[in-house]
Amino acid sequence: MADPTSAPYCSSPASPYRVPFDGSFELARAPSSPPDDAPERKQRKKQLGQAVDELSELQRVLYADDRYAVLCVFQAMDAAGKDSTIRAVTTGVNPAGFQVFSFKAPSRGELDHDFLWRSAIRLPERGRIGIFNRSYYEEVLVVRVHSGFLDSQRLPHRPDDDALWAERYASIRDHEHHLTKNGTVILKFWLNVSREEQARRFLRRIDRPDKNWKFSSGDIMERRHWDDYMLAYQEALNATSRPWAPWYAIPADDKPYMRWRVAQIIRDQLLALDLRYPSLPDEERAKVVELRRELEAEI
Repeated sequence: MADPTSAPYCSSPASPYRVPFDGSFELARAPSSPPDDAPERKQRKKQLGQAVDELSELQRVLYADDRYAVLCVFQAMDAAGKDSTIRAVTTGVNPAGFQVFSFKAPSRGELDHDFLWRSAIRLPERGRIGIFNRSYYEEVLVVRVHSGFLDSQRLPHRPDDDALWAERYASIRDHEHHLTKNGTVILKFWLNVSREEQARRFLRRIDRPDKNWKFSSGDIMERRHWDDYMLAYQEALNATSRPWAPWYAIPADDKPYMRWRVAQIIRDQLLALDLRYPSLPDEERAKVVELRRELEAEI
């Protein structure tokens, strides 16, 4: 059997922000701001627009080609810009060609299934781009930081914490590997906002009446667990960044730069798929030619 990691759809786009596949990622070294030689802010917005225009055309071909599905997973701390990035990247893309799901705390019914179930039933169909705003990774992030949530999952077998997270990483890797072998292309984005920038954004939410609705006291409660979350992210990214399902740690302190980089990576992945519009068989083409003559005769 051929190695699925050698398939074209598993060729993850190169990027300075792609998390290594060998477990060597160090979160403390991951930049949250653009590099010094990054394009100017105005230029970043222009490049984002160009990338989105290309995405719009590629999405049409993806839909017509009908061989692949694309799944984009977004994870981040609060106020990192997940919603606005998803909105910016999908603006101008045919709504029929993509779908967005936001995962909050699991419902009672969802807790009666395994932790991958509620996301598995929302996977994109072939020809479509699916976006997960948070995802099954919450089960090794927020649940790891607040392990009391495990009590509501009623697990029949609960190993010690280290073994439990290792089992869940393995389940996620196997799940994503299975998806890619069956035509789902996976790109995962961790939007890396600094603690200082998060504080500034929370202050804006407090100070601006039009942003008050975005602020919750729970945001501050979670912020107090910052170091625990950083450890959880580092271990999750190292355990699950693979050639067939790479993670990208995108600097999130500058939103135009972040959005451009995300759009660029998705565009490059679609370009790597060798997408094409279907061609008609010779017999069908001959029928189309006859029908064209019929139409011409009526004009």
